[in-house]
Amino acid sequence: QVQLVESGGGLVQAGGSLRLSCAASGSIFSINTMGWYRQAPGKQRELVATIIYGGSTNYADSVKGRFTISRDNAKSTVYLQMNSLKPEDTAVYYCLQQTPWGNDYWGQGTQVTVSA
Repeated sequence: QVQLVESGGGLVQAGGSLRLSCAASGSIFSINTMGWYRQAPGKQRELVATIIYGGSTNYADSVKGRFTISRDNAKSTVYLQMNSLKPEDTAVYYCLQQTPWGNDYWGQGTQVTVSA
């Protein structure tokens, strides 16, 4: 059974940093695409960043240059380093795992709140 457990969310002032982690189990982590999405109150869930098994990354324009996604296949963990945080980054952040066979798995989410 695939499980994704996020951690690292919290409350931070604007301009601060947070590092999110997502530990995966129950699958062959290294071959999967991993991603971070976020959902703010009253808004749709949106892509933040993805990283494929080879390490190539993709970012939403709103976070380019501030956020960095990375993965440690030995630890089956994906990270999201968030710097220069803004109040508009406030959201619940979700970890996504996509298998080569088209299966998507989501974590439970972790709250990130950025105060002005």
